[in-house]
Formats: sequence, C-alpha cells, structure tokens
Amino acid sequence: MSDNSLFEPYALGSVTLSNRIVMAPLTRNRAGAGFVPGDITAEYYAQRASAGLIISEATQISQQGQGYQDTPGIYTDAQIEGWRKVTTAVHEKGGRIFLQLWHVGRISHVDLQPNGGPPVAPSAIRAETKTFVNNGFVDVSEPRALELYELAGIVNDFRQAAANAIKAGFDGVEVHGANGYLLEQFAKDGSNVRTDAYGGSVENRTRMLLEVTAAVIEEIGAERTGVRISPVSPANGISCSDPQAQFDYIVDQLNALGIAYIHVVEGATGGPRDVAPFDYGSLRRRFSKTYIANNGYNLDLATSHLADDNADLIAFGRPFIGNPDLVARLQSGAPLAPFDPATIYGGGAAGYTDYAPYSPASGK
Repeated sequence: MSDNSLFEPYALGSVTLSNRIVMAPLTRNRAGAGFVPGDITAEYYAQRASAGLIISEATQISQQGQGYQDTPGIYTDAQIEGWRKVTTAVHEKGGRIFLQLWHVGRISHVDLQPNGGPPVAPSAIRAETKTFVNNGFVDVSEPRALELYELAGIVNDFRQAAANAIKAGFDGVEVHGANGYLLEQFAKDGSNVRTDAYGGSVENRTRMLLEVTAAVIEEIGAERTGVRISPVSPANGISCSDPQAQFDYIVDQLNALGIAYIHVVEGATGGPRDVAPFDYGSLRRRFSKTYIANNGYNLDLATSHLADDNADLIAFGRPFIGNPDLVARLQSGAPLAPFDPATIYGGGAAGYTDYAPYSPASGK
C-alpha cells in the first residue's frame, strides 16, 4: 500500500480534487456525426472519474481548428449538449473535469478544412509530420500564413469556446499552448518568421497565447483557466532556438494573469524527458499557483517530485487508457494493465470502454 501526498485531496482554486493525480488529455478520435461526443464518450470518462482531475481530449474551437478525423468540437449546440452528458457522468461519480481548447494551426489537412482550403499558421511553413484523416496517417497539408486581421477572430473563437465549455458543465478549461499546435507555432521561432507585432522577439511571439488566455479569463475567470505548455518537445515538427528565455517569459506573464495552473510537458511529448536541456525549476519558481507536471511519470517519480516540491499535481496519460482504475492500482500497488495500440485512434468500444478494473483473482 502506497501512502503519500499523491493520494491526498488538493484545492485547485475553488475546486477541491480528491487526489493529486491528473488524467492528461488523450486524443481518441471517437466523436460522432457533427464532431459530437456520444454516450460512449460519457461512459469512457466516467470510468476514469477517480482521477483528481480529468483534462479532456483536445477539442477544436472551430472547424478551422480541426486537424484529425473524428475529434470533438465545442462550437455548436449539439457539441455542447454532447459534452454535457460527459460532464454530468463525471460529476455523478464525484470527479472534476476541464475541457482542453484546441486550434491545431498547420497540423491539419485540406480534407478537414472549411471549403477544402489550406490550414492556417503564423507563417507558411509546412510541418514535417503527419495527421490522421480518412482512416490513415498522411502528411499534413501546406499551410497559409494568417493575415493580421484574422487573429482577433481566432481569439474570439477561444473565448466563445470557453463560454460553451462552462455551459456544457465543465469545471474549467485548459488552453492548449503545447505540442506544436497553433499557439505554440506562434511562440516558437522555428514556425514563426512573421515581421509584424506577432513575430520576432520573445514578447511578440508570445502575444497570441497571452491574448487568447486573457480573453478566456475575461469570459470565465482566471480560477477556471489553465494553460498547457511544452518548452522543448519537438512534437509535430516544432522547434525553438531560445526555449528557456521564451518560456520563462511566458510563465511570468501567465503568473501575472493569475491563471489556476500551468500544465508542463517535461521533455518530448510521450518520449524521453531529457530530450534537451531545460530548467523546469525556473518555471516552478516563477509560477505562484498550481504546477502540473507531465511526461513519463510512474508512482516512484510522482512521489519523489511531490515530496521535493517540484510539482503540485502529476499528470498520467496513456496508463489511463488500459487502466480506468489507475488511481486505485497506484495506491494499492496493483500491476498496470497494458493497452492495445491498434485501438488508440478511432473505432468503438473495443480498446476504449472495455478495459476492466483490477481483479485480484486474475492478477490483472
């Protein structure tokens, strides 16, 4: 039996979490017609409601913001009602859930974009990566550079999406500023060569992320707002020549805005933690509220990082796929079940809602 602060309640602003374990966002590509989450999605999240906090799968704020097939949205009435089933199911199990707000930027394909147009990005630089569309992985499409006049509309899409999330019953939202998607494309100079007020300096490249965050705060309050960042992750072909300076500045500004938490991918998303030199302690010291640590955590690493005050909450991602009862397994020392890689993206109940809780009789 493990007895440590990982399993103790935690006050995240005005929301009390039952423990310090966070279910990280996991794209599963199972939205129904109209990109609406269905009953099976409500069942999936309710099964995992023992997490102190669930952060939902990334959810596009508009059709333009979509980059993969069958991912859910939060911009139509039907999508809001679909998500309401999810939040109701999670709350009935005593859980808490935030919605992750997403615009993929250049990580998309013309088959997903309005009128078959190109994806949008800070600059017309194609990412060296693939996306999931038409039931397979294909190269992303060539993007076009956003015009200056278009940026306010995207900021407003985030604002409206946050309002829609609260209407759907979420406890808060997480602005997705990580993993090579639109807001990080602005922040990192490998994808942003603009010469206007949104390019060039660290301050200018951060402007879009901060404007989005401020708009979300104005709509739903800072205590209901978090931001996810990934300072050195190369996910989706992203790169940055000055990550420490860039993200020290970002976190200083997010701290000044008073948001509830920062959710930090430490290292390469889903990969090695030591992919590049970076002082995460600097971010921890600069941010006065909740620090969620993410990437490659197991029970021992989570326990030590909490004991050393390197984080307040610990996010677990893929272990939650095959272990809906992950919290109980970690607390009891039960073995973790594997998951089927073939059923991560798309499909139905198989590999989604059919993973069983731990059975001492069977040992799995």
